[in-house]
Amino acid sequence: MAATSSSDDSTRRILAAVRAIPRGQVAGYGEVARLAGLPGRARLAARVLAANEDPTLPWHRVLRADGRIAFPEGSPGWREQCRRLSAEGVRVEKGRVRRARGPADLDAAIWGPDSA
Repeated sequence: MAATSSSDDSTRRILAAVRAIPRGQVAGYGEVARLAGLPGRARLAARVLAANEDPTLPWHRVLRADGRIAFPEGSPGWREQCRRLSAEGVRVEKGRVRRARGPADLDAAIWGPDSA
């Protein structure tokens, strides 16, 4: 029996991270990579999603870091992603989801400078 390659493991971890995004919420490609234990691999996350053939994967919940849909505006993929996000109650304006800016990680939330 052949061992699982590093590439297969990375793909599996990225897909699991995408599946973990709750309905009605979104994440950036970089966040997905970080959740998968692959910080700095946003482009890998994008490639994995582009190659996905599982119709049950909630790929539509993954956006660019600035909240924009990665498909070209008006394309079938762009329209489908807007439709799916809207059906989940996510507000999409001109192909973009506005997201609250929070700390990049738990350490920043706990140990960051006091805002007072």
